[in-house]
Amino acid sequence: MTSNFTINHQLEHRTIRKFKDQTLTADQLQTLYRVASQTSTSMFMQQASIMHITDDNLRAKIRQISGQPYVGANGDLFIFIVDLYRNQQIRHHNGFDDGRLHTTDIFFQGMEDTVLMLQNMAIAAESMGLGVTILGSINDHPAELVKVLQLPKLTFPVLGLQVGVPDQKPQLKPRLPLEMMSFENQYATQVNFEQLAKYDQIVTNYYDLRDTSKRIDSFTNQIDGQKLAKRSIDRDQIVQVLHDQELCLDFK
Repeated sequence: MTSNFTINHQLEHRTIRKFKDQTLTADQLQTLYRVASQTSTSMFMQQASIMHITDDNLRAKIRQISGQPYVGANGDLFIFIVDLYRNQQIRHHNGFDDGRLHTTDIFFQGMEDTVLMLQNMAIAAESMGLGVTILGSINDHPAELVKVLQLPKLTFPVLGLQVGVPDQKPQLKPRLPLEMMSFENQYATQVNFEQLAKYDQIVTNYYDLRDTSKRIDSFTNQIDGQKLAKRSIDRDQIVQVLHDQELCLDFK
């Protein structure tokens, strides 16, 4: 397998949930912003923005929304936003209507821009010796998050990113065998459950030995558990919140 600094760095990715009590320097922050700004963007629409959350009260509210005690506790907290508002204002300023800004197609393009921007920043941060954790939990209560962030219509917070100096060194979490997630020309519909059982044992050993938790678990046990079980949660409101933000209005 080809090996270089970038590949080795990506293969060593670990989620960091404990950071030292220090924040990014001005140079580190500007470097990360510059990297984010150079991310590929669909049709050159640049439909993504970043909020740097430094206010302690705001961080506490986001922590409560996410239900994760490490969110905004230490390090720097960023919220990545699908941002169609800016382009709406440009169109209005120049005498045009909203055009296709309220369609699912344009929202998905903004979503792609936003997720790619976050990933670029995360890779850059890790290359600088920093640690990161990507926060999907910020949308556990999506309507409340939009309100807390005081976001205008045509915006939606997709993911959070916490960046800082690591204060832990967790073990590398094992991923699915490549044969189960990479296909050539045709999707393989037959799941190899024998291979999956072997992977389950690897995951169980990981949970048994990892530094930050003593829980014993497997991959299939998590798939069969509460994560995908039928139940009502606030994340089910996402489509309604998107509509409230005047996004994806053609999908009702």
